[in-house]
Amino acid sequence: MTQENRPDFQKCGNLLPVIAQEAQTGEVLMMAYMNEEAYDETLKTGRAVYFSRSRNKLWRKGEESGNVQLVKEVFLDCDLDTLLIKVEQIGGAACHEGYRSCFFRKVTENGLSVVAERVFDPNQVYKK
Repeated sequence: MTQENRPDFQKCGNLLPVIAQEAQTGEVLMMAYMNEEAYDETLKTGRAVYFSRSRNKLWRKGEESGNVQLVKEVFLDCDLDTLLIKVEQIGGAACHEGYRSCFFRKVTENGLSVVAERVFDPNQVYKK
């Protein structure tokens, strides 16, 4: 892949936002970040790899929970600085809080409302 066909990682401090979308349904599952190493590994393996800002290291989706994402398609926006990946979500949840999607809270007039059911208990999955 030539440089003009690759994401511009330098443009945004070496981390690009990534939207993960369920390939079959179009449901938005999560937003995360990739650095160049995560992007290259994702393309090579076909499994979603992100960069964890809180842990400052690569985060291979599902390495602890088993809820992996198999990448079906990768899209790059017009500015070469945002990625959309269409995935097959293996396991019931993309969210580390145990929900299918990270977007399980709806903003209402009265504040936030949880609008989804928890698929797993994070205290059981991420025993620390």
